[in-house]
Amino acid sequence: MAQPIRTDLVAALPFWICLTYVPILAVAGWYGGAWLWLTPIYGWWATSLIDFVAGLRTDNPDVDASDDDLKWYTAITLIWPFVQFILVFGGLYYACTTDRLTAAQSWIFMGTIGIASGSIGINYAHELMHQKSRFERFLGDFLMTMVLYGHFRSEHLLVHHSYVGTPRDPVTARYNEGFHRFFPRVLVACFKSALGAEAAMLARKKLPASHRSNPFWKYAAFQFGFLILAFLIGGWTGVGMFCLQAFVAIWQLELVNYIEHYGLTRRHLGGGKYEHVLPRHSWNAAHRYSNLVLINLQRHSDHHYKPNRRYPLLQTYDDDEAPQLPYSYPIMTIMASFPPVWKRFMNPRVRDWRRKYYEDVEDWHPYNKALNPQPR
Repeated sequence: MAQPIRTDLVAALPFWICLTYVPILAVAGWYGGAWLWLTPIYGWWATSLIDFVAGLRTDNPDVDASDDDLKWYTAITLIWPFVQFILVFGGLYYACTTDRLTAAQSWIFMGTIGIASGSIGINYAHELMHQKSRFERFLGDFLMTMVLYGHFRSEHLLVHHSYVGTPRDPVTARYNEGFHRFFPRVLVACFKSALGAEAAMLARKKLPASHRSNPFWKYAAFQFGFLILAFLIGGWTGVGMFCLQAFVAIWQLELVNYIEHYGLTRRHLGGGKYEHVLPRHSWNAAHRYSNLVLINLQRHSDHHYKPNRRYPLLQTYDDDEAPQLPYSYPIMTIMASFPPVWKRFMNPRVRDWRRKYYEDVEDWHPYNKALNPQPR
């Protein structure tokens, strides 16, 4: 049964746990050496350990709260873009000028900043880009272009949410497709699909793709501006370090994209139409601590079912309604980095999902062929 959500600052503060990355990165950068492991250890292993101790959170908030009721929850998503800007470019200046780190350690340090801009920044950008407020969408673009992936908003809103679980969605990981095949494929396919989606929208208005209203001009301007700033701070070395930060962030984003829908497909109704998106078309995870860190991203089944619902109100589902990941995202993304391990662990779960939700489908070969033309 849904419970009324508390709207005071104290209730919202657990979702502000992302700010722990600031002192962690500061300590790692100051001491260098083995301390540079502090950020990845916290981001993956410590978070996973706390999840084991904290367990699951399966209660659901009442969804009737207004945006004004949620102001302390949304405040952290509005604060983080400015925190990340300081982390990225303050960290870049430090990495380029300090004598406390070796040259190699400076590059590693910028890579660890990418852990924060990927796991927190991109996740918050995802929340912001779904909102109606122009300011929130601007902040979402600000965060995505800071990791040189501005087109993600176009792809995510216009392609992924419309076509998830179908061959038209590049981000739906195909059954038996390893992550190291998925990653280069999706880098190219998402850019092309985002560009095509924006061009199609303009064409419906009888405007060319080159029209100034195409957001790709904005993405390019922001990204070029950030690259210029990186050059002014550290020359070509600064540009390289900034790009490394961005690559680490993108790598994390696509790892998460990979696990969120792996092997899940919507029923084809014929004529190019598919059934409506349901909670069963995303992998769900109810792990308490990582859902605080990731502002309920792991309640992904509900996000796709109700894309405009703000993160504090997202619902979780039991395994009768949505497939469940056995572990939280940090552990699952580690597992996805090793395709043989991932396939051995997850392929049986996909087959169980098929039997549970689509027991009438006797032949999955057409689906496999559509979604995986090169099965392994």
